[in-house]
Amino acid sequence: MKYSIVEKVRKEKPLIHCITNYVTAGSVANMILAAGASPVMADGIFEVREVALASQALVLNMGTLKESTVSSMITAGKTANAQKKPVIFDPVGAASSSYRAYACRKVLEHVKCALIRGNASEIKALIEGNKGGLGVDVSHKDLVREENLEAGIRLCLEAAKAFHTAVLMTGNIDISVNNDKVILVRNGHSMMKRITGAGCMLDGLAAAFLAVSDPEDYGEAAALAAAAEGLCGEIAFKRTEKDGGGTGSYTGYLIDAVSLLTGEQLREGGKIEIR
Repeated sequence: MKYSIVEKVRKEKPLIHCITNYVTAGSVANMILAAGASPVMADGIFEVREVALASQALVLNMGTLKESTVSSMITAGKTANAQKKPVIFDPVGAASSSYRAYACRKVLEHVKCALIRGNASEIKALIEGNKGGLGVDVSHKDLVREENLEAGIRLCLEAAKAFHTAVLMTGNIDISVNNDKVILVRNGHSMMKRITGAGCMLDGLAAAFLAVSDPEDYGEAAALAAAAEGLCGEIAFKRTEKDGGGTGSYTGYLIDAVSLLTGEQLREGGKIEIR
């Protein structure tokens, strides 16, 4: 595992173009900055091509979906594809409405993604279509646990094959696949489920890691991003608990931990299993 990717991001300072949702845009930008990269949040149809040309990676997040956003995503995505720059796609709430499911399919038809990052319900919806969901939250029956881990791995491998991309399925156990390589990550803390945007922030962090990686290493880079955010979530909880803080303090401490993270710290604290 290339744990030095943490320092490589800070050295290269990649520009990450984000077409993301307005609920978490500030948090995503702060996460990217904490990692040492630079965010640009641009979704206007008349500028996305130019911004995509200047950037080293692109995040497409379906969180607050508008019809105009889909056109911007496709334009930016095609531009990134032409420049061979990684596109990270987050199908937020893919099962929650028929239009959202349609929009996800449309983006995936036109844009070659380097990584799809979502929870189990979202990944499942991309494969099976809209079945009704719980907004942006994973369905309880889809939660990945030790007892159904193999089924989760099969779902990721199916999605990776269907969309010709690396897949990072996040949950109690994160699963990253690229081709036939499977990496499991068991870092994280339950407090991360109580703040807005932990998944969206991971999109930005993963984009920064993929921006400085070779295509054959995208699955590993995604897994390292998940481990990094999860480890920092653990560190943030210890600090929050010590200070008697709550979710607001925790969010700040999470960003702090990412900004201070080293590759050696990730090597020692990452709970990573390569299958």
